[in-house]
Amino acid sequence: MEAESSNSLQSIRYKRGRLQLLDQRRLPLETLYLDIHGATDGWEAIRDMVVRGAPAIAIAAALSLAVEVSALDSFNGSAADAASFLSNKLDYLVSSRPTAVNLSDAATKLKEIVMKAASSASEAKAVFQAYIEASEVMLEDDVASNKAIGSYGASFIVQHLKDSKKVSVLTHCNTGSLATAGYGTALGVIRSLHADGLLESAYCTETRPFNQGSRLTAFELVHDNIPATLIADSAAAALMKAGRVNAVIVGADRVAANGDTANKIGTYSLALGAMHHNIPFYVAAPLTSIDLSLASGQDIVIEERSSKELLNSRGGLGEQVAASGISVWNPAFDITPANLISGIITEKGVITKTKLDAFDIKGYVEKICGGH
Repeated sequence: MEAESSNSLQSIRYKRGRLQLLDQRRLPLETLYLDIHGATDGWEAIRDMVVRGAPAIAIAAALSLAVEVSALDSFNGSAADAASFLSNKLDYLVSSRPTAVNLSDAATKLKEIVMKAASSASEAKAVFQAYIEASEVMLEDDVASNKAIGSYGASFIVQHLKDSKKVSVLTHCNTGSLATAGYGTALGVIRSLHADGLLESAYCTETRPFNQGSRLTAFELVHDNIPATLIADSAAAALMKAGRVNAVIVGADRVAANGDTANKIGTYSLALGAMHHNIPFYVAAPLTSIDLSLASGQDIVIEERSSKELLNSRGGLGEQVAASGISVWNPAFDITPANLISGIITEKGVITKTKLDAFDIKGYVEKICGGH
């Protein structure tokens, strides 16, 4: 089983027994793949932002452990011991980036699969095989769900704009092939609009301080020959006021039961600007990003990143640019309240608000999936 055909925009290269992750810290100037030999390598790659984007993090974590167990020459233990081994490794991997619910969601699903396998298997090897196959299915499913998000999002946006002219879309952070197993979520919607001949232009923010927009999103847009323009984060409101944006589309690392959304820092500012300028603001995310156990965004844990990302250039990788001794507050995410969000685009369709002007996400998920 192999991932999609290799190209410079593939964040995850996988063939059974071998995993390579594109080192996104080096883009756009250098394309380097790192070999991942097991869960420890996977944990470090996720924590150090070699791989990022909530869907890609979950897939990379699952596959890093798949590679590790496929290389095990021998395992001294029963099927139950194998399930316990995998469960502990998955808990370890979840600790690498706590805000992205896709990672914990994937771990929970994989634990269920290995426990079920252990209950019917007579030896550890069968449990490991079940885990490997399940993690590979997650890779395939992510690409398929992203393409569905793109299709649903593009058609919904065109239908709900007042006229049928081409649309200009503003996006934030990186939600494309580099943030997923392929195609992308919010950037997938932009790709679909472009493929259908409906995109006037895409605008991407720099997305300070790690510059996922200027380094990664811009790289993808140029690669795909999509008409695109880079702006400073602080220029977004002025762009909206100038009438150059028809819609804002962003991704999400976690969506609470009421529709509050955690996404890359700066998303909240874009939502406020969009509301003021009467521009629809959409969140594009797979159903795995929805966390019904959290009533609202207040319950979402916000990860804080290293002060170096602000003190040094290139998101902390370059020379010092800030005054020595200055204190730093560097949250990786912010919460966009549901009242600022026009719709949530998923692989099963677009979640819109009820007559009460609120999202019934639990009702939607139960209707589509029979629970979550």
